[in-house]
Amino acid sequence: MKIRQIGLFALLFAQVGFAQNTENEKLVEKARKIHENVITIDTHNDFSVNNFTHDHNYTENLDTQVNLPKMEEGGMDVSWLIVYTGQGDLDAEGYKKAYDNAMAKFNAIHKLTEEIAPDKIGLATTSKEVRKLVKEGKKVAMIGVENGYPIGTDIKNVEKFYDLGARYMSLAHNGHSQLSDSNTGEADDVWLNNGLSDLGKEVLKEMNRLGIMIDVSHPSKEAIKQMFELSKAPLIASHSSARALCDHSRNLDDELLELFNEHGGVIQTVAFSSYVNTEKDKAFDDAKNKVYEDKAEKMGFEMLSWGEVRELDEDEREAYIEKYKKLMAESEEEVEALKETISPVNVSDFVDHIDYLVEKVGIDQVGISSDFDGGGGIDGWDDASETFNVTLELVKRGYSKKEIAKLWGENLLRVLDEVEAVAKEIQKA
Repeated sequence: MKIRQIGLFALLFAQVGFAQNTENEKLVEKARKIHENVITIDTHNDFSVNNFTHDHNYTENLDTQVNLPKMEEGGMDVSWLIVYTGQGDLDAEGYKKAYDNAMAKFNAIHKLTEEIAPDKIGLATTSKEVRKLVKEGKKVAMIGVENGYPIGTDIKNVEKFYDLGARYMSLAHNGHSQLSDSNTGEADDVWLNNGLSDLGKEVLKEMNRLGIMIDVSHPSKEAIKQMFELSKAPLIASHSSARALCDHSRNLDDELLELFNEHGGVIQTVAFSSYVNTEKDKAFDDAKNKVYEDKAEKMGFEMLSWGEVRELDEDEREAYIEKYKKLMAESEEEVEALKETISPVNVSDFVDHIDYLVEKVGIDQVGISSDFDGGGGIDGWDDASETFNVTLELVKRGYSKKEIAKLWGENLLRVLDEVEAVAKEIQKA
C-alpha cells in the first residue's frame, strides 16, 4: 500500500512538473514571437575607437558587450553608440582635447556604417530611417553624445554634431561642465553653475532648434529642473532608473518623475547594477572583487575603481580595460560559483524599476537601456546576446505585445519624432 502511495505521489509530482515545464515553454515561445516582432532599442552603449578599424571591428564577436554577432544572437535591433568624453579642465586646451576625442568617435561610427559593414549596419537619424533599416534586415546605429564638454565655448559645434548624426546629448557627465552641473555635486554640495550656465541655456535652445533630444542622465537635479522649464521639446533620460528603489544620485526621484508626467518625454531604465540595487550589487561585488584581487596579485595587475578608470587618458583606459578583461576571463569560473551563495543584481531586479516607472509615469514614457561597455550589465542581461531575457521577464509579468513594443523602442522613437516636430516649428518661426 505504501509503495503504491509513493508511486502515486511520484506520478502526481511528475505531472505537476510537466505542467510547469509546459507553461514555461509557452511563455518562452510567446516571448520569442514578441521579441522577433518588435523593434528593440538600447539607448546607451559605449565603445572604443580601437574596435572600429578594418582589421578589428564589430563584425567580429569581440570581447565587448555589444557587437554585431551579439546583437544578432540576442535580437537587439538598434544600438545608440555613445560619443563619450570624460570631464576635463575648463580651458582652451581641455576643450580642444575633448573636441578631438568626440570627433574621433563620430568618425569611427561613420567608418563602421559606411566603410566596414554597410551591408550589416546603417546609421539612422530619424524614426523613419530606423524602420527602413530594420525592414531591410540590417542592424541600426544611432548616435548619442554623453557630456556636452567637447562643444567648448563655440555653440556652432552643436550643429556640427547634429550634422554628424547626434540625436541626443547630455550637458554634463561626472564633474561639472561649462554647460551644466553634474549629479556628482551631491557628494560634496559644491556647485559651479547652480544648475545650467548661461552658455548651457543657449546650447539647450540650439538643441531644440536643431532637433537634438536633451538627455537628463548625469546633470544635477537643479539643472534638470531648469531644462524642463526652458525646453520647448520633451526630454529623455537615456540611462537612468528610479531613485525610490535605489537611492543613487544617478537615478530620478519622484519629483523629477512628476516633471516627466507634466512635460512628456521618456525614461530609459538602465541595467547598471549599482543603480538597480546598491545593496545586492555591493554584496556580490565585494565577493567578486576578492576573487579578482587574489587573481590580480598573481598577475601583477593593479585594480582601479571605475571612476578612476573613467579619468584615465583614452589610451591608458583602453590598456587598463584590456588587462581587466583578461583578469575577468581567468576568474570566470570562480565568480560564477559565487552565485550559488550570493545573488547578483539580475533581470528581475531591473524590471522592478520598469514596473515602478510605469506605475509613476505611464507605459508611454518608459524605455530600456543597458550602458554596455560603460559599466552596465546585470546577471541575465550582461551583453547584447542576452537581450531576449528582458522581453521574457516582461512577458512573465503580464506585459502585452503592444506594451513591450513601447518599452523596447516605440516610446523613444515617438519622442524623437516630437523633438523633430518642435525643431521644424522653431525653424519656421
